[in-house]
Amino acid sequence: MKSPSRITAVSILTIALLLLAVSPLAAQAKKPVQTNASFTAADGTKLGAYLALPPGFGKHPGVIMVHEWWGLSGDIAAMADRLAKEGFAVLAVDAYRGKLAQTAAEAGALRNGTPPTQIAADLDAAYEWLTRHPRVDGSRMGTLGFCFGGAQAMLLGTRQAGLGAVVTLYGTGLIQQESALGELGRKGAVLGIFGDTDAGIPPAQRQGFKDALAARKARYAESVYTGVGHAFVKDENVDVPGPARQAWRQTIAFLQDELGVK
Repeated sequence: MKSPSRITAVSILTIALLLLAVSPLAAQAKKPVQTNASFTAADGTKLGAYLALPPGFGKHPGVIMVHEWWGLSGDIAAMADRLAKEGFAVLAVDAYRGKLAQTAAEAGALRNGTPPTQIAADLDAAYEWLTRHPRVDGSRMGTLGFCFGGAQAMLLGTRQAGLGAVVTLYGTGLIQQESALGELGRKGAVLGIFGDTDAGIPPAQRQGFKDALAARKARYAESVYTGVGHAFVKDENVDVPGPARQAWRQTIAFLQDELGVK
C-alpha cells in the first residue's frame, strides 16, 4: 500500500502535469522516433531505443536519457543528438515500449499503467547494454531525465552503483529519506534542476531530497530557475537566451566535469 505522503505526491504530480498539458508547448503533436538500437529486456521482450553517438571513433562516456511522461518522442531524440555532439554516447530509452501519448489523458494512462517494476528492469537492461557498447567507456556512465524521466534517472541511480553522474530535470517524487537512496550519491555526483513555480515539486520536497543526500555526504548541486515551472527545457528553446538554455548548458557542463569530457 502507498503511504499517505506518496499518494499526496502522486496527486500533486497529476495536477501539475494536467496544467502543463494545456500549454501551447504541450499541445504540439509528439513526433515518433525511428529507433536505431535494440536490446533484450529481462522478460525476453526486444526493446527499441534511440542511440546518438559522437562523430569520429573511440570510446566515450555513456548516458542513459529518459523521456517525459509522453514517451520517447522526436524532441527527446533531438536532445540526445545535442548531447552526443558534446562528447557523449547517448541512449534515449523507451520506458513505454513503443507507445507515445498525444494527449494528457493518454500520457497519464501510460505513466500510471506501466508497471514500475517493468520500467526499472528495462532501464537496468538499457544501462547494461550501453556499458558494453563498443563506442562506450563503461567505466564512465551517467543518466539524465526530464519530468517522469527525471524521476526514473534518480531511481536508476539508486540501483546502479556504477553511475558517475545523475541529473534529474524537474523529476517528481524526490526521495526524502537517506535510507531510500540505495546507491544514489555513493560514487557519483547528483544534479537537480527545477523551476521555482513548479507546483508539482514544492520547496519542501526539494529540501527533503537535499537533506537526504546531505545525510549520505553525497555531492549534490541544485539549481532552481526563476520564473519557470515544470518541463521548461525543450529542444526548441535551449538555443534561446533564458532559463532553458542556462539549465541545458549547466547539465552539459556537469556531465562533462563528472564523466571526464574535455
